[in-house]
Amino acid sequence: MNKKLGRLLHDYVWIYFVLMCGFTVGAVLAQQYILAGAEAGITVVFFLLYLLLKRERRREIQQFLKKVSHVQTGIDNAESPFPMAAIRLADGRLLHANDSFYSATGIADGLTERSITEIVPGFQTDWLVSGKNEYAYDVTLQERRYRVYGTTVRADDPGATLMGMLYFADLTELYQVRDEYIRSRPVVSIIMIDNYEELTKNLTEGAMSALDAKINEAITKWTERYHGLLRRLEKNRFLFVFEKRDLKDAIDEKFSILEDIHQITSPSGLAASISFGLGVEGASFEESYGFAALSIEMALSRGGDQAVIKDRYNFSFYGGRTKEADRRSKVRSRVTANSLMELIGQSSQVFVMSHKNADLDAVGAAMGICCMCRKKGKKASIVLDLYNNAAERLVEEIRAVPEYRNVFISAQEALLMCDNHSTLIVVDTNRPDQVESKHLLEAISKVCVVDHHRRAADYINPVVVNLHEPYASSAAELVTELLQYAVEKADVLPIEAKSLLAGVFLDTKSFNVRTGERTFEAAAFLRQLGAEPVEVKKLLQNDFQDTMAKYQIIKASRLYRQEIAVAALNTNTSRVLAAQAADELLNISGITASFVLYPDEEQVIISARSIGKANVQVILEPLGGGGNAATAGAQIKNTTVKEVLDRLVASIDRFYET
Repeated sequence: MNKKLGRLLHDYVWIYFVLMCGFTVGAVLAQQYILAGAEAGITVVFFLLYLLLKRERRREIQQFLKKVSHVQTGIDNAESPFPMAAIRLADGRLLHANDSFYSATGIADGLTERSITEIVPGFQTDWLVSGKNEYAYDVTLQERRYRVYGTTVRADDPGATLMGMLYFADLTELYQVRDEYIRSRPVVSIIMIDNYEELTKNLTEGAMSALDAKINEAITKWTERYHGLLRRLEKNRFLFVFEKRDLKDAIDEKFSILEDIHQITSPSGLAASISFGLGVEGASFEESYGFAALSIEMALSRGGDQAVIKDRYNFSFYGGRTKEADRRSKVRSRVTANSLMELIGQSSQVFVMSHKNADLDAVGAAMGICCMCRKKGKKASIVLDLYNNAAERLVEEIRAVPEYRNVFISAQEALLMCDNHSTLIVVDTNRPDQVESKHLLEAISKVCVVDHHRRAADYINPVVVNLHEPYASSAAELVTELLQYAVEKADVLPIEAKSLLAGVFLDTKSFNVRTGERTFEAAAFLRQLGAEPVEVKKLLQNDFQDTMAKYQIIKASRLYRQEIAVAALNTNTSRVLAAQAADELLNISGITASFVLYPDEEQVIISARSIGKANVQVILEPLGGGGNAATAGAQIKNTTVKEVLDRLVASIDRFYET
């Protein structure tokens, strides 16, 4: 130990012992022998303790200096290009480093007492203090990338962390290989011409070939910029494989081919549309193709004319702004009706469930399913909250009919009644979080879905029978088509026909929106069964107080972007009134979309409508909502109306600006 270090460790305690001896001698001279003896005894005891503690302290200091000397020697003698540095953990200052560290950082050799954060911007040392041996982030020094490892040098006292050792492992080449591997991962995509049958209907071979050539040219021209492999699998189906490095460019341009393909029209004036299903991050080509198949199925079930990306965890959606065109097939309705009737016949009992706060469309569709069950001689129960629904009048009328006296049950009753042979048919929703009882959905293995809303990312899965048609006006319309193939006209009760027609009336706003040829066919069929439009109209009437409340909501609305009406309420209202107010706002000249927001306990509910270019389903989807292009809704929990309004305005802006 050199003299300088010895002087730093010298404690000068001998001065206190000299004073104690002086006091003892003074006591003897003053003839205070008892005091002198006591002072002498205390002085001897403390002197012995001092010698013992001093010896132990010297031993600890020597051990620590040995550690530090060993570390410093290791750093000084390191000739490899492995950068190492010692820092003081108390303030993060550099104590010592080897030549490789100075070379990697570009600082002057021997320039110490600088903070490590000055040398390596953003570097933190708290991970060393907490006992970790690897830094959570990569470090870049002079365009080289390093992984940082570390350890601490401690005295015998575990709580006395004094110095940290840092080791910089140069992994630049490894990271370059890794990044190139990620960028070159294959993206498998399926391109589907949505309306190929309609485009080529009644065309000659020459016209069909010319149309095919235009479509092929447009798709080929767009895919060439991504340097991938394009192959036509079927007349309306392509396979396109490219590298992930080009996927960002396709996303940034919002898959421009979706809009470009609309320029191609058939001789009858029908514009072509395509859908993309992309699978990324699959462990193999087979898995990526499986992701792509799920994506294209999702795109078509949401109405087509969009791109859907499926990775290992989530779906991402692009496009899908156009209104859905009716591309349903009556063959599918007939096949679904037969499959559903067969499944009902094999079931011990059937439960029919819709979304929470069931409306006329949900109850009407459930009534149609009950008619099919009665035809097969099976008992059907409708799972419904009798105190929280939007179809009170219709439910009261149904319960007065002998055949439906005990048809409505609670979710708890259904859970007690169900068994391994039970079947659950979900109507008017495809999202597990929106059903009347998620526990019942999970308890029954055989599940069927009949819905007309655009398919959500968190759709009900798996299902035994799935009739999901986003082109239909309502779930009641879909069930009505099933009834035409499943039962005889005489099997349908008047109350069932009335309920189904009420559902069609509600979702089409009395046949003003989302109507097609199939909608009027279904309505005509129900009219033949005895459904009276006047009686259905009475179900949609409001009393005087509700009417005034509806117009108060309209009065509170504000205009946004010159064509959107937004009513943000600070007080609770009923969902029926909110929906009616949103419908009524569309009757104002110049208004093409409407949104009504209101608080409901710990959540905020949005009711949205559109008769213009605004696709309210796409606007509300980032907020967790769903529906279709003309009618949508959302429920946002644990937030305020003001926060939801800000998010809604931002989503509207994104829709119009992209």
